[in-house]
Amino acid sequence: MGKAKKEEEAVFLRKKITLLRAFSLLIGSMVGSGIFISPKGVLKNSGNVGVSLIVWFACGILSLFGALSYAELGTRITKSGGHYIYVLETLGPLPSFLYLWAEYFAIRPANSAVISLAFGNYILEPFFAPCAAPLPAVKLVALLGFYTVLILNSWSVSWSARLQNVLSVIKLLALALIIVPGMMLLAQGHTENFQDAFSSQSLALDKLPLAFYAGMFAYSGWFQTSFVREELVRPERNNPLAVIVSVVTVIVGYMLTNVSYYTVLTAEDVLASQAVAVSFAQKAFQRLVSVIPILVALSCFGTMNGGIFTFSRTLFVASREGQWPPLFSMIHIRRHTPLPAVMLMLPLVTAMVCVGDIYHLLNFFSFSRWLFIGLATLGLIIHRYRHPELPRPFKVPLFIPVSFTVICLFAVGMSFYSDPVYVSIGCAMVLSGFPVYFLVIRRPIPEYCRTTIYYLTFKLQVLLEVVRQEIRTY
Repeated sequence: MGKAKKEEEAVFLRKKITLLRAFSLLIGSMVGSGIFISPKGVLKNSGNVGVSLIVWFACGILSLFGALSYAELGTRITKSGGHYIYVLETLGPLPSFLYLWAEYFAIRPANSAVISLAFGNYILEPFFAPCAAPLPAVKLVALLGFYTVLILNSWSVSWSARLQNVLSVIKLLALALIIVPGMMLLAQGHTENFQDAFSSQSLALDKLPLAFYAGMFAYSGWFQTSFVREELVRPERNNPLAVIVSVVTVIVGYMLTNVSYYTVLTAEDVLASQAVAVSFAQKAFQRLVSVIPILVALSCFGTMNGGIFTFSRTLFVASREGQWPPLFSMIHIRRHTPLPAVMLMLPLVTAMVCVGDIYHLLNFFSFSRWLFIGLATLGLIIHRYRHPELPRPFKVPLFIPVSFTVICLFAVGMSFYSDPVYVSIGCAMVLSGFPVYFLVIRRPIPEYCRTTIYYLTFKLQVLLEVVRQEIRTY
């Protein structure tokens, strides 16, 4: 009784993510702004409708391969932290720090900014139609949405998870409202937009990596449970199960959604549209014109919530591993949330929302993200051979991580040719972590710096009411 009471009063991240919540987290993170933004990016860079549908399906299968590989990693490595901890445990501290550096300064802020801007665009759409919403208004609403999610994640893990459950249902409803009218029109014989679907006139093979990035952005989120592994109930069973069911569900949903889009809209309509789902509703189902944008905005809101929920755990784990300032491995004494890690996301996301453009941001962060995801699955292959003695409750055939790794790294290499400017910026961001690692992480910190850091950490700890985790959860 005494031990149970002591554990109840202790400060640590509780196991509050059940199978349903894990499924909701994955669905809520995958089905977001991507399916409503990316059709334009996939079509633009694939060249025609036929190839774009193949890209969507290929991205789904590739995401499933990645998700299965991460599910195995999650049963071999019991720490939270996702890409970061998998790279650290399999490839070592330098590549893991470079990922962390790129993730905080480029990948995550750009990703969150894309989703926040999509939220602002869609929620303002009904108020300004048929005109486009003013950009300053879009950015203001985007920031308000992001700050709301930030506050919620600082306040309660349970409420964040409950919100994710509700928003996951809304996301699936939004997809259904697009799929059902589209399928009805297709059944009535409206196939004219699929004529000459594989026209070679506009096919541009050198742009396919950018089509891949846009498609994979829409599926991105299949890795989210790996960030909260220590908070999962029965992770050996629930993680692989939630991953398989959610990714297959999303593949089917996305393929049907894209077929519905192209049943109603021509390729030119999709390329000209700023909000593909709204353009769809205007042509297919006038009564949904005012409803669709709100549902899509709520869908983006759920993706923001999932992103903040999981990335704060990366900073928390990195701090615990000694590669990030110690304050960020601390937890609020009453709320049991990683408050400092959540709040650290505020400044850079704010900056990127204020200055960013959705499609350039997409190419900017995609290079770094897929480079390190490819390295994490490469790490799985290496880890298998280094540690054959480790228990493996879940194991995938070797060709799955090998295929995923090769395709990821190939697309990363090809993207230098497809969009050299923004990919070079992303590459420079990763490389800028080298001197920081060797000057700050590898070398012992001078005594005067250590004293200053300790003093600032103590003052912020008192101000934020946070302490280190008192019970080991891995």
